[in-house]
Amino acid sequence: MAAEGEHRRLIVHNFLSLEECKELEFIHKSCSTVGYRPNVFSTTLSHLIATNSPHLLIPFVPIRERLREKVEEFFGCEYQLFVEFTGLISWSKGASIGWHSDDNRPYLKQRDFSAVCYLNSYGDDFNGGLFHFQDGEPPTVVPLCGDVVIYTADDHNVHSVDEIIDGERLTLALWFSRDSSHDEDAKLISILSEKLLHDNVPSWLPLPASSNMYWFSPGQASEDQLGFDICWARLHVLGFDMLYSEDKSCNFDISELLMLPMRLCRGDELLDLEYVNILHALQVVQFYCWKASELQTTEVEVESRKMIKLSQLHQERIRSLKSLFSKDDHLAEMVFSRVAFDEHCFDCKKFAAAIATWEDYVRKLYEELLRSFPHWRTRQSIFTVPFDEE
Repeated sequence: MAAEGEHRRLIVHNFLSLEECKELEFIHKSCSTVGYRPNVFSTTLSHLIATNSPHLLIPFVPIRERLREKVEEFFGCEYQLFVEFTGLISWSKGASIGWHSDDNRPYLKQRDFSAVCYLNSYGDDFNGGLFHFQDGEPPTVVPLCGDVVIYTADDHNVHSVDEIIDGERLTLALWFSRDSSHDEDAKLISILSEKLLHDNVPSWLPLPASSNMYWFSPGQASEDQLGFDICWARLHVLGFDMLYSEDKSCNFDISELLMLPMRLCRGDELLDLEYVNILHALQVVQFYCWKASELQTTEVEVESRKMIKLSQLHQERIRSLKSLFSKDDHLAEMVFSRVAFDEHCFDCKKFAAAIATWEDYVRKLYEELLRSFPHWRTRQSIFTVPFDEE
């Protein structure tokens, strides 16, 4: 669906496959930070690099290429555009934005075109969150998984987003510029050069950022009043608790706890596996949510992990940790509502299979990054490297 005239815009249905949407959802729900607006969460490519997950850039590469080609084709500016920004953005209950254009600040005037890809669907995954254009056709876009809306970033396409009533609305947003000085690729390659240069031991295990990047507070409430850590909350709404080998609740603050090895609990049982930190655990859990149906039918020989009954002391430690990571459990459950994890019965052996499969998944992405990066650095551009043609 395309609109001509001064309100030039394009809607492409099923531009992304369901698998592409689910992979980006996995990345966002295991790596996101508190966003730029109330009740909004974001994952930027630079943040993935900073938290030792640069390999997770790889799934974005072909999508960015296809989107740029589609924007250039529609607006007749082939080979003229640079990706100015790439980000995963989710909107939770209470989030909204009024009428605006995407270049409505002096520091955003370099933006020429916008592309918003919907990673989940209105009605199924969230309510509210409809996208409206102030003028022209269509006046309203109903977010559907895989669809993309493309439009000029100027005041010819002023738009708004309704308040989210429940659920979490997930999008991949890209902005494009004709100005090469705002090329996101060059900036990312520079950061990657520093990162890979100082990586003496290759590792795909994530490292948390500062705790304030994960602390969600409603309104202007301080950390001591209300709020919660979103890494803890995303585990909590899926039925998991955390436990450290020793009682850390008294002698450590959250920034230190985020970095420490920990274990997961479910119900009154402890899973017999230690994770290097909370982001490691969160990535494995979100990977299990993404791949659960495949793991149920894939024959993977894994060593079944033991489930250990929690002692009274363990349960007291878990309660003590909860008081650090959350000042309001109900708020966390309200913000990250509508979790569809219960439809997949938790199975310890299948979860162990997910751990092994996650390790294989991130290792392959890391290897592809290492092979691709010399080509990116040479051309100062991030693109899909056709290794089979080397």
